Amino acid sequence: MKRQIIEINRELCNGCGLCATACAEGALALDEEKKAVLVNAIYCDGLGACLNVCPTGALRVIERESPDYDAGLTSEHVLKTRGGEAARLVHGLGPRQAQRSGRRGVVPMRAPRKGTRDGKSGPPRTAASGGGEKNPAPRASELRQWPVQLHLISPLAPYFKGSDLLVAADCTAFALGSFHPDLLKGKTLVIACPKLDRTEGYVEKLAELIAHNALRSLTVAVMTVPCCQGLVRFVETALERSGVKLPLRRRVVHIDGTLVA
Repeated sequence: MKRQIIEINRELCNGCGLCATACAEGALALDEEKKAVLVNAIYCDGLGACLNVCPTGALRVIERESPDYDAGLTSEHVLKTRGGEAARLVHGLGPRQAQRSGRRGVVPMRAPRKGTRDGKSGPPRTAASGGGEKNPAPRASELRQWPVQLHLISPLAPYFKGSDLLVAADCTAFALGSFHPDLLKGKTLVIACPKLDRTEGYVEKLAELIAHNALRSLTVAVMTVPCCQGLVRFVETALERSGVKLPLRRRVVHIDGTLVA
C-alpha cells in the first residue's frame, strides 16, 4: 500500500541522533556510520514528529509503497528498547493497550547519587559556582510587549511593526534556562501550545500578523517532543498563506534544557 513515511537524506545527515530521540515509536536509529536509518517501516507512523528537530533538513515525509504502521508491534519494540513508560506513549494504542504496556515495564526513577547535582555528574553547586547565592542579582527580562499568548494578541498591535518575531512553544521558556538572552532578546513574542490550546484560527491569525507588519525576521522555537511539530506546521502554513517571502528560522530545545539547534 502507499502511505506517508519518513525519508532520510544520508548526505545531509550529520549523525546528531536528535531524530531518534524525538521519535516516540523508536522508528529511527543511527547505523555504524553514524547516519540516521529507518529501523523498520512498521514502526514509522508517518506523522513527521522528527522533522522539527533535524538541524540539517535531512528528513522529510514522502508517500511511497510501504507496509502499514503497526501500533501493537511498535509498542513491543519500544517496550524492549526503552521500557514500559515509553511504550505507553506510542501513537495509535488503545487505552487498554497503553495501560498494559505501562504496567509491564515501568522503571522507577532512581534517587540522585550523593555528591551529584540531581543525578547529573559534576560537583555540587556552591555559592562560588552560582548555585548558592543568598541574594543573587535579578536578571532583566527581555520581554518587550504584553500580551504574548496567541489567543490574546492582536495581529495589528503596533509593537509587531518591523519587528523580529519569535513564535515559541510554551515549554521552551521553562526548559531553557537562558531563554531570555538566547532566544527572546530583541524580539517580539507569541507563545502557543499545539497540543493543549484550542488552535482554531491560529494559522489565520499568524498569517495576518506576518502579512501586515513587514517583519524583519521570523523564528519558531520548539521542543524535541512530537507535539511541537504542530507549531512548526502552523507557522509554515501561515507564512505561505501570508504571501510574504521571509526565511523561517527554527530553534530547538532538548528536554534536558539544552539548545540543540
